[in-house]
Amino acid sequence: MKDLKKILPGAIISIVLIAALLYFVDFKTMWEAIKNANYRILAGSAVLSFIWLFVRAKVWQTLMRDKPRYKEVLFAAGEGYLLNAILPFRLGELGRAFLLSRKSDLTFSEILPTIVIERVTDLVFSAALLLIGLTYVTDTQGSARIGYIIGGVMIVGLVMMYVLARNRQWALDVFHKLSARWEAVQKFGGSFLESFLTGLAVLTDGWLFMRFLFWMTLNWLVAIAAYYFMTLAFFPQAQLTWMPFLLGAAAFGGAIPALPGGVGTFEGAVSAALFLFTKDQSTSLAVAITARLYNYLNSGVVGSIGLIREGQSLSGVYKQLLNLRNREQTETSES
Repeated sequence: MKDLKKILPGAIISIVLIAALLYFVDFKTMWEAIKNANYRILAGSAVLSFIWLFVRAKVWQTLMRDKPRYKEVLFAAGEGYLLNAILPFRLGELGRAFLLSRKSDLTFSEILPTIVIERVTDLVFSAALLLIGLTYVTDTQGSARIGYIIGGVMIVGLVMMYVLARNRQWALDVFHKLSARWEAVQKFGGSFLESFLTGLAVLTDGWLFMRFLFWMTLNWLVAIAAYYFMTLAFFPQAQLTWMPFLLGAAAFGGAIPALPGGVGTFEGAVSAALFLFTKDQSTSLAVAITARLYNYLNSGVVGSIGLIREGQSLSGVYKQLLNLRNREQTETSES
């Protein structure tokens, strides 16, 4: 019942957006757009979607100071994105940390903070792209203000993480002092906080942080190229200047609470962003659906190979993650 309550808000948002898309879109026009798309260009964007995943694995490996082998990081990343596309509660993030911990010398609690850093940095890049893209969209003063607020919050978040990383012992002392009345919180939270602060050390290593930013920037540039070719296959008049706004909207759309994989929110964000430039809702949805299929394609291929190599199945990993979560909750309540 508790799990159902957690799923319900996101499910409602997804259903409402899917209903809106069904109402406003002309499916005959959308189908014609799909049939008449330039499939040579789409093939190129499909290749770029795999390159994106390969670079993203390097981003993650860099955050872990190159300790795990790249091959294992790549398969774990693919497995995580595949789990996110299918399972609720964004279990893919826990899943890739859990699966990688089983085939590397790093523990689950050491890996998880790197995913948090990666996601926060993603939001910073998303906000920056959205701000850049808003300059090419008319009548968006209110949206620009929201973009500045979001970008500011994300930058403040990175600064706070840097401060915590530089003052690890102080942060732990403050936590223990504030949580002194709650032994369970101190026991579980203190252990996780110590591992989290250790993971944040990347922010204090200048050369390592520069390498991380290089791979992250390259990763987003590949994404921009992939979305550009994908859009060009449906809209020959597409311009590269559309892509920052489109990609920023896609990232924030995928982050909104929704059904697994951001079903509905992702398609709604991508098609709405493209509609501002093209005024063609039906063909814009065709682009959004294509982007969705590419996400399933790269994570499905790489993730499935990884699961097969390890003798795992989606249902098996799901049960293991639920058991892990329940065990942690039980240990916390007993302590």
